[in-house]
Formats: sequence, structure tokens, C-alpha cells
Amino acid sequence: MTDTDVLVIGCGIAGASAALEAAKSGLRVAIVTKYEKPEESNTFYAQGGIVSLGPDDCPELLKKDIFETGDGINNPVAVDILAEEGKRLVDEILIDELKIPFERRSPDELDYAQEAAHSRRRILHVKDTTGETIEETFIRKLRSFSNVTFLVDHAAVDLLTIPHHSKNPTSFYGTPRCIGAYVLDNKTQKVKAFFAARTILATGGCGAIFLYTSNPAGAIGDGYAMAYRAGARIINMEYIQFHPTLLFHRDADAFLISETVRGEGARLKTKDGRLFMQNYNAKKEMAPRDEVTRAIYEEMTNSSSNYVTLDLASYAEIDIAKRFPNIHATCLRYGIDITRDPIPVVPAAHYCCGGVLVDSYGRTSLKDLFAVGETACTGEHGANRLASTSLLEALVWGTRAAQRIAQEFDDQRPYASEEIHEWYYPGDEEEMDPALINQDWSAIRNTMWNYAGIIRTPKRLERARADLNYLRHRIEKFYRSARMDPKVVGLKHGIQVAMLVTQAALGNPVSRGAHYIKGG
Repeated sequence: MTDTDVLVIGCGIAGASAALEAAKSGLRVAIVTKYEKPEESNTFYAQGGIVSLGPDDCPELLKKDIFETGDGINNPVAVDILAEEGKRLVDEILIDELKIPFERRSPDELDYAQEAAHSRRRILHVKDTTGETIEETFIRKLRSFSNVTFLVDHAAVDLLTIPHHSKNPTSFYGTPRCIGAYVLDNKTQKVKAFFAARTILATGGCGAIFLYTSNPAGAIGDGYAMAYRAGARIINMEYIQFHPTLLFHRDADAFLISETVRGEGARLKTKDGRLFMQNYNAKKEMAPRDEVTRAIYEEMTNSSSNYVTLDLASYAEIDIAKRFPNIHATCLRYGIDITRDPIPVVPAAHYCCGGVLVDSYGRTSLKDLFAVGETACTGEHGANRLASTSLLEALVWGTRAAQRIAQEFDDQRPYASEEIHEWYYPGDEEEMDPALINQDWSAIRNTMWNYAGIIRTPKRLERARADLNYLRHRIEKFYRSARMDPKVVGLKHGIQVAMLVTQAALGNPVSRGAHYIKGG
């Protein structure tokens, strides 16, 4: 049994922001990450940047862009918080405290980029490795605190809750609450109960349940699955945003071509060099992501092509290699010189606009459980996310959640540790067979891509639900008898999240934002 004040599960910018604020308040913080390196996260791979406010900008303009992109179903309270508090927190935490070296036009002037659906240049960036720089800086800062403990290579299996995990039958008369998590040590393959006065889910999104994704392989929605099983409210899971431009190359592994490439003038073309975005939206390449994605999908389908191209070289008025050094170097490794050649691209699952429903301070519907970042649904994104608002939302809500925890903190725990069930190990533990795990994941990802992906129909979604339900029963049977292993845990999370997305899509017959459904 292990104990702490605040347990943070996940360590992208959302979890790191929460951990930093809690640590500065003097609370004991434990950070659990299933990766060997705490830097590994969706944040690490974020290229474009983070929203602030440009010199000719104001909160009202940002709000307008957020509402338009979110198709009007955004949570007004959350949008207000982001637009009114975001710049201040970027200035105070990222610029003043962490000294993030955002690009500058001059020593006294920051450089602001523009991305699709933004009416102003307001994106702060560190060339095209913004997320990597922010993430590494946060980790260095957190390591300087003696009251912060990192548990790397540890996978959260399930949330610990009362009354579900209590041996005391009278606990059913009380309010359900989260008291920590069961955590698997990936090296020893042993599960331990990790108790905490407050638990924060910051596990990122679920792009990796789809066949094509810009997310790292571990982005399978662990937090959604655990929160759902614990009884927390989950909403808007049908709104899966697909990024229009993932590098198309047989040897490239989920490499994103940032939206800022289009912001700097790049144009989309068919394989034979024909411009096409003007046929879909007056904003052309700067239309919202969902519209650009569907346009690419339609062009690929109509021409029986497996990719389109993104031409930056013919249109950019910048030093391409200097502005996009990481994209330039990566594409060169695959024989593509973006200063001269168009880039072959395809759409890919990118961001989940739904998640664990939270309030203005990251509190979920389950007492003592918080959620921040892509794991949470503040409602700020509505039906579709405005580019580069996700890092800002994670910073704002991570900070706000920890501040509220510190302000209201008390360590009165209405249970004794001996009243909580230890992890149950089946007597005859079945060995993990990698071939079975890989095949199950292949089935999940292909099903989600083909039936619950960019363009959905009721028949496709019904097929997805039937296939996934069959697979879920098989996986759960295997899970109950298998030796504990992070791949087995991940598979259990993944099938649960695939079902959540599919069921949400089936329950919403209205095409809106990132959920596009046709047919009746």
C-alpha cells in the first residue's frame, strides 16, 4: 500500500501543470506514467503551438473563433475561462516561470503563428517542436521538488473507489468517492493499491484506437475507460477530431504535418496537382479541421487515391527549413524535400473533444476525482476543437484543479486501508500471447477506422457495435484469467473506449462538428 496527497495519472502538460501547482502548495504529489520516460505523452508530439493573444487580438475574438469551430455547442463558462485566463497563465507559468523560449520577431516581440479557423495570428511556438520543449521543461522543474515522486513504467489499472472496493458493507450508505488507483508495476507485474486524498486523471486522448492516428501508440484512452468503470459521467465521445495531414509514407510512423504549415501558406492538391479546397469552403485551406479532413477524404475516394499532397514550397514566403526544422528534417529522411517537393498526406485520428465531464475546476461527478487535459470534457471545444487551444486548456485546467485542491484540502479519509480489497490474482494465470493481443488490437483499430471514422452511417456504426461487443466479451474473459501485463491492461482499456465512442456516435443522429453521419 502506498499513500500520497495528490495522485496524478499521466504527465503531459495537463498532468504536469496540476502536479507543479500542487507541489508549490506543499502537497505530496505522486505522478504515475505507464512509460519509461515521463516526457512521453501527446504533449511531447505537439508541433504547432499554444494559443495566447496576439497584438491585434482580444478575448472576444478568440471566443468567437472557438464557438464557430465548436459548432455552437461549446460550454460558454469554459470558453470564458479559457479566453480570459489563458494568456495570463501562459505569461506567468510558461514564459516567466519556466522560461519557454518561444520564437520572437525581435527581443521585445513574440512571433505569433496562424492556424485554421483562427481570425488572428495568436499561436506561440518553439519552431515546430513546441510540445517537446514545454514537456521537457516541465519535467525538469518537477524533478526539483522533494515532495514530487515519479512512478515511471507504472500503468494505472483501475480507480479505487468507495463503496465498490470496500469490504465494509456500511460504506454503501455514503457518497461514492475515488480514493486512489490500482497501479501495475510493469517490471514486477504486480498490482498495488495507491491511496490518495485526491486523484487527477491526465492520461490524454484515444487516437490510437483508430488505424491511422497522429497520436503516440499509448494514446488509447486509459482515463476514459477507468472513469467510466468507476461511474463518472462521460460525454461527447462521438466528437473525434481527425487531423487532415499525417505524412503518408510506408516507413513513417504517425508523423504529423502541423496545421501551421497551412497557416504559412501551403495548399492542398490532388495527386495530379489540382487545387480543390475552394470547392468545399470559402476559407480554403484555413477551413476548420473537420471540413478539411472530409474534403481530403472525398477527393481520395473520388479519385481512388491513397493520399493527397500539401504544397508548401510553391506558396510559402518564409524560410521553410528555419520555420519547420523538425518537419523538414523528418521528411528528408523519407526522401521528401519540403522546400521543393509537395508532401504526401492523409487524414488521421487526432483529438477527442469529449471525455470525463468536469466543472470549472476539473472536478468530475465522482467525489475526489479530477480530470484535466484531453481526458476531460470541459465543454470548451464543443463539437470540434479550435487548433492549438488544447495545450492552453490543459494548462488552464491543470492549474485551476490543483489550486482548488490546495484551497480546500483536508485529509479526512472515511476508511481504513485494511478495509479496501487488495488486488485479486487468479490462481492459474494465463500467459500473455502477443499474437492474440496484436490481433485484437488490429480488429479494434480497423473496425473503428472503417465503421466509426471520418464519415459514419447508422449501418456502419451498428456493425461496429456488434463486432466490438463480441470482441469485448472475449477480451474480458481473457483479462480475468491472464497474468497482469501492461499490454493486457491496455487492451481492456482500449476495447472499452472503442465501445464508448461507437455508442455515443450511434446515439447522436445529428451531424455536427467532428461527428459526421450520413444516411438514416
